[in-house]
Amino acid sequence: MTGLPHAIGWAHTPFGRSELGDVEALMAEVSVAAIQDAGLTPADVDAVYVGVFNNGFSRQGFEAALVGAAHPELALVPAMHVENACATGSAALFSALDHIESGRGKVALVIGAEKMTGVSNDEVTEVLLSGVHRASEVEVGSFAGVFADFAEQYAQRHGDPREAMARIAAKNHHNGVDNPYAHMRRDVGYEFCATPSDKNPVVTGRLLRTDCSMVSDGAAAMVVTTADVAASARRSVRIAGRGAANDHMQIAARRDPLAFDGAGRAFRAALADAGVGLDDLDLLETHDCFTIAELLQYEAFGIAAPGKGTQVLAEGATERDGVLPVNRSGGLKAKGHPLGATGVSQHVMAAMQLTGEAGDMQLPTVDRAAVFNMGGAAVANYATVLEQVR
Repeated sequence: MTGLPHAIGWAHTPFGRSELGDVEALMAEVSVAAIQDAGLTPADVDAVYVGVFNNGFSRQGFEAALVGAAHPELALVPAMHVENACATGSAALFSALDHIESGRGKVALVIGAEKMTGVSNDEVTEVLLSGVHRASEVEVGSFAGVFADFAEQYAQRHGDPREAMARIAAKNHHNGVDNPYAHMRRDVGYEFCATPSDKNPVVTGRLLRTDCSMVSDGAAAMVVTTADVAASARRSVRIAGRGAANDHMQIAARRDPLAFDGAGRAFRAALADAGVGLDDLDLLETHDCFTIAELLQYEAFGIAAPGKGTQVLAEGATERDGVLPVNRSGGLKAKGHPLGATGVSQHVMAAMQLTGEAGDMQLPTVDRAAVFNMGGAAVANYATVLEQVR
């Protein structure tokens, strides 16, 4: 076994409707770029881990081999494709970290990518529905319907979450203005996010358009390596702790659907693995596929007590100048949510903050950051703690 792994290089495309025609082109944009950013060459890479959800976005499969199709210098490197719904990118990263920590290799390239805009809206809805348990939940009609049910249950137990959801949407759109990679760089304000209108219609239940992440294309890549290789890199971020946990795919099988139990277990495991507490974090990049998801994560992670998320938001605790800034990148809400790319993107955003390379997004002091990425309705949950090295 080796010591803790480090991230030493990364690359990121803009998220949104990409002019690049397919997922192969998106991956090609970031793969060698991340290796070069790490100060390495393709010959230094021992393994490639690719996260692409696909499942109907493209007829082209075998995504791991597409890396070498675009860049022949990587064609002979062992490559693996990983899929775990919206947590696909983090699943690929965790696989690469296992590769490094086990001593099987010294350098691994992780790529997350998705091309979502090449199919119709109806087809997107069908692909996303594969992230629910179809046998018992298909009647919700859409993936958004699952989270609309969470919002309804929250309202019945704690009161209408509309204010909290609107504050989360407004915060993340405000943050997204500063992110050059974000799908939407427009500050729309709290009132717009809180009020149904022609430009912000009801999607389903209590969810407005501003409560839902966007259909996006994009890719991100990260190079992870051993501490000895990282020692000679121009900058390095230590992966100090991580945790993964699953929950019942069938929401009806859970003791309390609003508890996001798997998310909480993964997050607490990552903090324990790193030997830190919530108060030791300077930044959290979390999975706001819908605003109600970010609210429930606050309560699962202990940022807010159950039913008290609105109070934490009203106090500004998760704003950029709050005690724990959340989604300084704009989150999935403003940055976009190309499914396979999201987990890798979140880690890149955190790494940029830790190395002082976040540009207009940069927070004054970031020594330690956490990332949380989930697949499905908090079914597959991944959390990571990253620390500044240099």
